[in-house]
Amino acid sequence: MRKLLNSELDRKSVTEFKESEKIPLIVILDNIRSLHNIGSVFRTSDAFMVEKIYLCGITACPPNKEIHKTALGSTDSVDWGYIENTEDIINELKSAGYKIFSIEQAENSINLIEFTVEKGVKYGIVFGHEVKGVSQEVVNMSDGVIEIPQYGTKHSLNISVSAGIVIWDLFTKMRL
Repeated sequence: MRKLLNSELDRKSVTEFKESEKIPLIVILDNIRSLHNIGSVFRTSDAFMVEKIYLCGITACPPNKEIHKTALGSTDSVDWGYIENTEDIINELKSAGYKIFSIEQAENSINLIEFTVEKGVKYGIVFGHEVKGVSQEVVNMSDGVIEIPQYGTKHSLNISVSAGIVIWDLFTKMRL
């Protein structure tokens, strides 16, 4: 086996990415404080053709040197917007026909393994603050809660790891 060179990876240009079909998925970041986590979510969203990212509350926006360190240019390819109040974008997306799911640990949550993607449905997924999680108000507004199963002694994951797991899972379910 030989590692591929960057020139052999057949990567899209920013223009090609913007013109490409995206999966029907919008990512909502609800008060994320870590600039590195924000950049990581941008990079994951680029890798799996996410439609758009909404940055809400205290979540910082590009251009930002610390976001760029982990985003590696994906802030240019992935569409994004800033809305101060997370509840406002949830209402807007619901009016546009999106189903909204918070990624959280909650009563009656759906295990990610068991979550089924419906054909023709557009989704919004909400990731919350690194310590406080998704706000209860946003959980209340959601159509459901998806929980990442965890089997060890810890019951939390970094938001960038959670986003990678959930976005990859939904991508594979939407592309099948």
